[in-house]
Amino acid sequence: MNFNPEVESKKIERFINEFIEKHGYKGAVIGVSGGIDSAVVLALLVNAVGKAKIKAFILPERDSSRQSIEDAKLVCQHFGVEYRVESITKALSGLGTYKLFPPALFIPEKLKIVYAKNRWNRYDDPYAMDLQNSGDELFLKGIAYYRSKHRIRMCKLYFEAEKLNYCVVGTTNKTELKLGLYVKWGDDSVDIEPIKHLYKTQVFELARYLNVPEKIIKKPPTPDLVPGLTDEEAFGMTYQEIDSILMGLEKEHDLLEKNINDEKYKRIMRLIELAKYREIKSLGIEDAKDER
Repeated sequence: MNFNPEVESKKIERFINEFIEKHGYKGAVIGVSGGIDSAVVLALLVNAVGKAKIKAFILPERDSSRQSIEDAKLVCQHFGVEYRVESITKALSGLGTYKLFPPALFIPEKLKIVYAKNRWNRYDDPYAMDLQNSGDELFLKGIAYYRSKHRIRMCKLYFEAEKLNYCVVGTTNKTELKLGLYVKWGDDSVDIEPIKHLYKTQVFELARYLNVPEKIIKKPPTPDLVPGLTDEEAFGMTYQEIDSILMGLEKEHDLLEKNINDEKYKRIMRLIELAKYREIKSLGIEDAKDER
């Protein structure tokens, strides 16, 4: 699948401008995480609307990695965008999030990561369980725990955006959407998604063209599910493998027969099917009839 970063960049920037103008927004609000997706979207916004019309927020909480906060600052500084760092810890505390897993005081972050990943790995397929909202009591508490963080962040971004008549800009890519790597009513709740048509490997290509800091490009993407867990560990394969399969499915209709016995192909097909749980939004009686 041919991909031209320069052409794609111009197309997305035009799309952003047209969207903002059509809907009467005065600018854009974005949450910057320190990862490659938000870095790419920030760069596109700068090119599209200019630094003065962008409000960037870094929204850490009690469990946030210090390195991620510094990486988010690096991205904003690199593109010359003013940013605010505001903790959402108090909001999460008021919600009751931290009552589910009390703080592990005085324990080094490395040990916390080892503990959390061991807990994740005790299950046969925890990512599939997450997509199905299933599991034992401990696992379900973990789901509620991490998802509340995404939803509070989006509440904060909308609070800031609506005071200024700015749009809230999302950073989810096509690979994440296909495989359900997002939080319903969390990071999918935005006004515009500039890179939702791009696979993750294409986001990496675009990042290099847009001069995203090399440190961010080389940083393993993380899903914010479990401390220290990477996207590829959650999926069980690399992004190159995933996108190769997803692009093949998009291009050819006979892949089922060709790959029916391929374990990675079967894994992707299962995750695509389970990801549909994320797409169900506010069903009413009439909607339920359509589903039957």
